[in-house]
Parts: sequence; structure tokens; C-alpha cells
Amino acid sequence: MGIFSSSNQLPVDGKTVLITGASEGLGRSAAIQFSAKGANVIIVSRSVGKLEQAIADIKAAARNPQTQRFHFISADVSKPDYAQPLLEQAVKWNNGKAIDIVWCTAGMSTPGFWAESPMSVKRAEMDVNFWGSAELAHATLRQWCAPDAPVLPEPKHFIFTASVVAFFPTLGYGNYTPTKAAMRGLADTLVQEVEAYPQNVKVHIVYPGTILSPGFEREELTKPKITQMIEDGDPRLTPEEVATRAIAGLEKGHYSVTVGFFPGAFLRWGAQGGQPRNNWVVDTIMGAIVPFIWIFALPDIFGKIRKFARDNGHPASYTKTA
Repeated sequence: MGIFSSSNQLPVDGKTVLITGASEGLGRSAAIQFSAKGANVIIVSRSVGKLEQAIADIKAAARNPQTQRFHFISADVSKPDYAQPLLEQAVKWNNGKAIDIVWCTAGMSTPGFWAESPMSVKRAEMDVNFWGSAELAHATLRQWCAPDAPVLPEPKHFIFTASVVAFFPTLGYGNYTPTKAAMRGLADTLVQEVEAYPQNVKVHIVYPGTILSPGFEREELTKPKITQMIEDGDPRLTPEEVATRAIAGLEKGHYSVTVGFFPGAFLRWGAQGGQPRNNWVVDTIMGAIVPFIWIFALPDIFGKIRKFARDNGHPASYTKTA
């Protein structure tokens, strides 16, 4: 997936990008950088005041200020059924054309010991982090991959934002980690599913570490001391740095995008290694062997999906047993 590609796999000049959670942090920085690359940008968040401030900075960064367009939509991604109306508003503003790139960066984290924090916190994080992205993915892919949707040479791109804790859970993030692990599972499934459709759609997932954003400042208010000790020494990047590195990975065509060697790439390479071993010898040996097996297994799985798509047509026409 882009391993040997040298050309830009995510050109945005003249394209329309929609980013949730873009009034601050990573989303805001990504929007500014896409604007500087020539994109039309729609940003989404709850706070109109923050959106107005962000849109001014995004406009100021425009590569082609005479032709680029910018818009914001106030929406709460934690609310059920928010995504379809949001997408309809975005498409209407985009002159009836489907959005080219959708990036979910909206998220929240309230660290604390699992047993000591209320269930309401856990449900709130799942609503924002997982369901907020999952629902937008559902609405977007239903539009992009509809039976009557055009089959275009240039792909549409849907981007999730997870976290390195999806590779290695850390004490104190019990409220947060399951939301990102669920997102990882969904993205890993959808990157297969889109292969079954005739439309050209790509799915990506970004795994940042610590971002020095307003969200991080809010995290520190409840973060257990032991969690801070475990994180001590981890790289801390600005939203601008994370956006730059994430976009660079997306432009290379990467599906799974990390923003540095440690902890991102290191944990991704050894994702299965963060759990306690059942047997140190067997599990260590197999941990070294399994990546080589995937060299053959993944192409076989994707080959079967693509063959099934050729043989059976659009998934909307499948029978329940197909």
C-alpha cells in the first residue's frame, strides 16, 4: 500500500477536505497545511467561536486565495445520527459534489484509573472517539460506494485518527484505549471492505503519540502520577509537527501512519508484543515469524476480496449468503 510509490498519493490541490475536531490541535494544524497545499477546506467542531478563529488562520494560509474556498460547520460528533446531515451540508456547500478527503481528528481523553472513574466518562469517550468517527465513516462510505456513485481514477480518502495506545495500552488510559483499539479494528476491517466496491476509495489510520495541544493540557488535570512517570521521556510533538508527519505518510500512500520511530513505528512493528507472554520462548519466536507469514497471507486475502468483487458485482446486490 504505497510502499514503493514515489509520487504523491494524496494530492489536495483543488480538492475538498473535511476535517472533524478542527477548531484546535491536530485537526486545525492539518487544515492549515492542506490550505497551504491548495485544498478547499471544511472544518467541523462544536464551538462556533473557535471555528471562526480557526477558519481565519486557515484562509490566511491559502496557496491560491482567489480560488480556494473555506467553510465551517458546527456539529457534535458524539450525538447519534449527526453524520448524515453534516455530510449533506458539506456536499451542498461543495456545489453538490462528494467530498474528496474526510479526516476524523475529533477526540477526547480523560485519564484515570478504570475502577475509580465513572462509567459516564467511559461512555462519553466512546461516543466521541469511536462512534463519532465510525458514524461518519458509515455515512461517507455509503455515499462514495453507492451503486450509482461514479467510478473515478483518483481515489477518495477516509482517514481515522487513533493513538499509539492502540498498540500498547498504558495504565491510566483505560477510558481511552478501548476507543482507539475499536477504531483500529474498524479501520483494519474497512481497508478490506472498500476493495469489494468498484469505486476507488482508500482508508487510512493515523497513530499519534503525545500532542502538545489543548487536549493534552486537559488530560494532565486528571492523569495519574504513575501514568506521567510511564510517559516520561516519550517524544512530545506540537500539533503542527504531527500534522506535517501524518500528511507526509498519507502522501506516501501509507495505510497505517505513525509520526515517528518511537513510540509510533516501534510499537506498530511489535503491536502484538505489548501483552504479557503465555510462553516467552514460543511467543518471541512466533512474534518474529508471523510478520513473514503476513507477506503471503495478506495478498491472498486481498486477492480473494478483489476476485469476489469481480465475480459478484456491487455489494448492494449481494444475497444474505453471498
